[in-house]
This record gives sequence, structure tokens and C-alpha cells, in this order.
Amino acid sequence: MGKTGGKGLSLARRLYTSRTLGLALGLLCVSVAMYPLDPAPWVWGVMLFNGLIWPHLAFQWARRATVPYHAEHRNLLIDAFFGGFWVAAMHFNPLPSATTISMMAMNNVAIGGLRFLLAGAAAQLLGVAVGLVVFAPAFIAFTTPRQLYACLPLLMLYPLALGWICFRQAYTLGLHKRELLALSRTDSLTGLLNHGAWKDQLELEFQRCKRLKQGVAIALIDIDHFKAINDTYGHVAGDIVLRQLSKMLKQNLRVADVAGRYGGDEFCVILPDLALFNAAQAMEALRERFSHLGYEQNPGLTVSLSIGLATLDASHSDATLWLNDADLALYEAKSTGRNRVICCANGKPRREVLDSV
Repeated sequence: MGKTGGKGLSLARRLYTSRTLGLALGLLCVSVAMYPLDPAPWVWGVMLFNGLIWPHLAFQWARRATVPYHAEHRNLLIDAFFGGFWVAAMHFNPLPSATTISMMAMNNVAIGGLRFLLAGAAAQLLGVAVGLVVFAPAFIAFTTPRQLYACLPLLMLYPLALGWICFRQAYTLGLHKRELLALSRTDSLTGLLNHGAWKDQLELEFQRCKRLKQGVAIALIDIDHFKAINDTYGHVAGDIVLRQLSKMLKQNLRVADVAGRYGGDEFCVILPDLALFNAAQAMEALRERFSHLGYEQNPGLTVSLSIGLATLDASHSDATLWLNDADLALYEAKSTGRNRVICCANGKPRREVLDSV
């Protein structure tokens, strides 16, 4: 059954509410139109069954079906058939007939679009044909005031209920869409932006700062000897280290800063409106705090960070060149002993910017 079954059950629950209300109001509309015709007792019995029992039977039928989605489509066609049948039974009384047909059509188009609207219309025509065989063909051209008032609750309340159900469905779908979008942009282990989402933010920040001529820095962060951590302590310990770094980034960065997992054991941060010296101070503080973290399950484990920093300058024609400067600085940090912050300015890695930190 899988996804189709879940979708069908959700549809069945929504239609159970609208069908129960719609057919109860429809029973009032049809019974007042039928009363002057003095129908046989069995006709009243069918009316009561259709208006009061069928909604619950249809729901149970769909709920117990192998594919509830298909069962509900069948139930809707039965609804349409009954609607056509009562139109013929009422001798095409204008307002009750138009109300019945339009409410059925509204339901069908809301559920299945034009294709299902046409399928429902075919079912209604079949119901009309059966009704003409059962009842003597006739046409009542006048709707009495009492019949008009009996139609008003259905005309007013059912569209309101159907609109509310459609709104709730659209709201839920929108919420799911936003959740899926967030998941597609988030690294599942750390909860930070993933590589692609962070690169998107980098491009936006590059364009913004180029336009406004504001200072901004980016940092690439590498966990030193991460492979050795996995090999010595296991991948579970490695995952803990990655989560600890992401947690520290979330706790210590500013609201405006944008952190992401660049890939593997590399992380990345955008530091808007921050000069290189201040960005270096922030990253040095992060490096220092992280190096003193303890790990209860692995008391002997100590972890350090190598960090490369780069500011945006006029020579960067695109964000890739800016990121490349940060990568050069990170390479310099790793090749000169690790556990340090190296800054890149004017395309050249240097550490002297931290001398006063």
C-alpha cells in the first residue's frame, strides 16, 4: 500500500467530513423538493440511507480497502450517481437540481481536476438515466419559496466547509514543502547548511558586499588529523567531534554569520560586516575554546582546528576566487604545523595579523 495508502487514508478522512456535512444538508434540500411529489416509502428510505448512512459506510469502505485512494474515487463516483438520480427524482426542479449538480461538481473538481469532473458528470448522467427509468419523466419548472430556503444551507455552508478543507490541505502542503526545502539545504549530521546551500549564501553575500562595498570575511575550518580520530576512536567518536564543532559554531557565532559543513571534516563560515582582524580574533577564540573541549567517552581525545581566513577585495571578480584565497590560507595553516589561524590578504597567506590577538 505504501505512499498511495497513506495518501488515500488522508483523502478519505477529509472527504468523510465534507461528505457527512454535504449529504446531510443535501438530504434537507432533496426531501423538501420531493415531499410535494408524495414519493413511495422506499424512496424515503433510500434518501435517508444516502444522506445519513452512506457517508459512514463510504469511509469504512475506503479505510479498509487495499488502496484507499482508489476506493475514495469510486465513492465519489457513487456520490455523483446518487446526485443525478435525485435530480431525475425531483423532476429537474430548477434550484434543488442545480444545487445538487453544482455541489457534486465542486467536490469532483476539487479532488481530481477536469478529468475527474468529467468522470463525475458521466456518473451523474448515468444516475439521471436510472432515475428516469424508475420515475416517470417529468419537469417541474417552478421552485417554491420553501424549497429555496431548504437549498440555502447547502449553498452557503458546504462551499465554506470545502474551502476550509482545501485551505488546510494547501497550508499543510506548504508546510511540508518548506520542511523538505530546509532538509535539502541542511547537513543531516550537524544541522548546519550543506555544501550547496552554503555556496549559494556565499554567492549572495559576494554580490551584496560588492554592491554595497562592505567588509566581509570567510573562514574554512579543518579538524586536524580527523582520519586518525576515526581510525583510533571509531567513526562514532568522529561524528561526536563533528557535532561538537557544529554546536560550538552555533553558540559562538553572531546571528548574521552563516555556518555550513563544506564536506567531510571541513566547515565554512561567512562573517558579514567584519574586518579581517576582527574575523581573525573570532576564529582564534573559536580555535582556542575547541582545543580545550573534553570527550567523556574518550578522555584521551584532544582535537585541534586549522582555520583559513580571507576577506573580500576588489581583485575578486567572482566568489570562487574569494573562496580560493581562504583555501590557500587553510593549506598554509595545515602545512605549517596545524592548530592555527592563517589569514589571506591580497592573495597571500600571512599570520602576522594575529600578532596582537
